[in-house]
Amino acid sequence: MRECARGVMEMGETPRMLRPNRAQLELRPSDLESLLSEDHRARAIWEFVEGLDLSALYEGIRAVEGHAGRPAIDPAILVALWIYATSEGVGSARSLERLCEVHDAYRWICGGVAVSAHTLSDFRVVHGSVLDALLTQSVGRLMAEGLVELSHVTQDGIRVRASAGAGSYRRRQKLRTCLREAQRQVERLRRELDDDPGLLSRREWAARERAARERYSRVKQALSRMREEEAARGERAKVRPHEKKKEVRVSTTDPEARVMRMADGGYRPAYNGQFAADPGSQIIVGVDVTAQATDHGQIEPMCDQIARRYGSSPAAMLVDGGFVALGDIDAVERRGCRAYAPVMKRPRAARPADRRRHRFDTPATLRWKRRIQTPAAKRLYRLRAATSECINAIARNRGLDKLAGART
Repeated sequence: MRECARGVMEMGETPRMLRPNRAQLELRPSDLESLLSEDHRARAIWEFVEGLDLSALYEGIRAVEGHAGRPAIDPAILVALWIYATSEGVGSARSLERLCEVHDAYRWICGGVAVSAHTLSDFRVVHGSVLDALLTQSVGRLMAEGLVELSHVTQDGIRVRASAGAGSYRRRQKLRTCLREAQRQVERLRRELDDDPGLLSRREWAARERAARERYSRVKQALSRMREEEAARGERAKVRPHEKKKEVRVSTTDPEARVMRMADGGYRPAYNGQFAADPGSQIIVGVDVTAQATDHGQIEPMCDQIARRYGSSPAAMLVDGGFVALGDIDAVERRGCRAYAPVMKRPRAARPADRRRHRFDTPATLRWKRRIQTPAAKRLYRLRAATSECINAIARNRGLDKLAGART
């Protein structure tokens, strides 16, 4: 373009052009209400949040009319921000803080109220139980409107990376050494403050002491976790004496995490997330996170969670072959919940005369094996993959790639 303009000037004529002037100050009067269209998703989320019962969050606000104190941020703003951020695949409090400054949808939700990453993060951590209750309340409202049914519920596991690295795993002797070092570090920081109170600012010293105490707490938790794992291995050895015994190792970064085989075939520290969903609407009705490497035995706990949340157990559970454990199938069948899962094929040499019967079978598990062979059950079972695999893919696309363990 510049070469063409230069050619024109060589001909004796200077072109007139409008060039960008990005240093020009502009005053653009506008209101936040006009930034979003009437059908924008942020408006729908705000309307949804306004319909929730947030009384448990309002009860914790100590600043009241007629008394001193800085006004608190309306919890509805924080709830709406996190819901909208989650729908957009944003899970970081710092990223959410930046979006509240530059993105129109987040600015509209804030309505001129300034929020910090620290406030956003603390709200999500401190009020975890309240937010979980709001999830139940939301699904309950959808059930009342007939949009969600518990006649059939699909369940599937999804393995999510833990924050721990493979190099953070330690054996018992190394853990004890780390515990002593962490304890000495805490004591050293306290002595430094007593010897020279002006060496560090109060804020810097508090941050360093908090980091030292957290490390000491994690190592202590890792030792406790190691004792639990050793006891569990001892119980498994009674049933499978041939199992190779290895010295237990636990992570000092995330003691609850276990090394699991991931979808790509590699082994990394991870958690096993469990999603239960309604096939018709693909609304998630139950969530759990375990450190168990397999899905065995996860059907009954999910049924208990759904019954506790909504007052009734699902009529049927659709799961894949990884969930099949005869004891678990028997438990949910006896409580009136029909199980739909493939019957695992056994080696031909191990099959008895009746191939469908197992020596640990009960009347409940035999009903499950007969039911899953019917054409109606096979048609119904197709809902499992169509629902669970879609939900897992959406969770991945929205940033579910790493979980942080609990901190004590």
